[in-house]
Amino acid sequence: MKAKDLTRRKFVGTVSAGALGAVTLGGGGSFVTGGKSSKLAILGGEAVRQNKSWPQWPYVDKNVLDSIEKTTESGIWCRIQSKDGTVPTFEKKYAEMMGVTRCIAVGSGTQALHTAVEALGLGPGDEVITSPYTDPGTISAILSARALPVLADIDRYSFQLDPDDAERRINKNTKAIMPVHMMGQPADLDRFLEIARKHNLFLIEDACQAHFAKFRGKMLGSIGDIGCFSHQTSKVVSCGEGGSIISNNAELMEQCYTVQNHGTSKYGRTETIGPKYRMNEFEGAILMGQLPTAMERHVLRNKNANYLTSRIKDIPGVTPQRLYDGTEEGSFYLYTMNYDKKEYNGVKREVYLKALAAEGIPFSPYIKNGLHKEPWVDNIMSRREYQQMYGKNRLAEFKEKMACPVCDLVCDEEMLMLWASGPLLGTKEDMDDVINAMTKVYENRDQLKSI
Repeated sequence: MKAKDLTRRKFVGTVSAGALGAVTLGGGGSFVTGGKSSKLAILGGEAVRQNKSWPQWPYVDKNVLDSIEKTTESGIWCRIQSKDGTVPTFEKKYAEMMGVTRCIAVGSGTQALHTAVEALGLGPGDEVITSPYTDPGTISAILSARALPVLADIDRYSFQLDPDDAERRINKNTKAIMPVHMMGQPADLDRFLEIARKHNLFLIEDACQAHFAKFRGKMLGSIGDIGCFSHQTSKVVSCGEGGSIISNNAELMEQCYTVQNHGTSKYGRTETIGPKYRMNEFEGAILMGQLPTAMERHVLRNKNANYLTSRIKDIPGVTPQRLYDGTEEGSFYLYTMNYDKKEYNGVKREVYLKALAAEGIPFSPYIKNGLHKEPWVDNIMSRREYQQMYGKNRLAEFKEKMACPVCDLVCDEEMLMLWASGPLLGTKEDMDDVINAMTKVYENRDQLKSI
């Protein structure tokens, strides 16, 4: 075998850890497999990453602090006090950044989704197909409109809603599909757009994790009928709580404004049913303080994520999140992988995570279990209004076909997550620490049996 053909996968598969000597990884850091470092830190060896901190989140700088102070002193604390306040200004700026004509800011990502569902006229008797592998806010938005969230399974390696399983669940009452751009990367939008056109369905993008992610030249959230974002503390554009809605459909966005403004239109007339979901000026101030440098952080996250993927893909037993054709940039709210215990002598994910944590790398699972396994299913089946709206036979069928085995596998055994809003703003040396720790655990995987 020629030296240039000796890939890392072939290398670790053909040479024992004890015979390796020293190996340089990551293009910057080094990992020595002999002596003290060859012993896993969880068993008393020297950790790969020691006495180092990760970049802090949420992001705060002088711009953010000055914006909050200016808002406090202004006395303009509610968005309806001024057309030039922080919230209306954020809406204009964010719409511009997202390549759409309109943005409406609300109090959370869940509120954004619920507003969109109501504005589209979805309600009792209607069904919306979405993912079980998501925050409860996704289905809360549908349930709050008294529509029925129908959960389809996910793709094992992208963690996104499976378009084939989604299409199988369409019936005469299906009015919309709500793919969730999990981890901030695009779902299979080519297929979902095709399905939506074929079956005359609304396409609602749950882009709550996916700020500035780009698919075929367009920002996520701008591709379907309407897109929704979260600005909760952990998100890459955050203000504690907060959300936003974007679209190029002027009539739909006027309806969104009316819904979130307790049913009162811009003309001051109460026209429809709606909650009070207005974003306040302090949240707008924080967002306006972040936006000038938000794209710099976006570029850095993508750079570090691409670097991690280029190195991790050759470590056996871990597979970086699959990205669909057409994906140009990700939000990388989370950096995720599949774990294959077969490559680690059958050792469960929990043991692998403990070993990585001891090396100084804070990986974890993500969602404990899919939403198809939560009590809300039985709750709505016992509710009088759902029995009247959908009938006992449809609800029984709904529950019977709730199984999502791929989601269960991902949740129970395979998902590995590095929370990325902060950590992916680190240095190349930080990324090398991740790579070297994962490599060390793999090359010393026989030691995992004694943990």
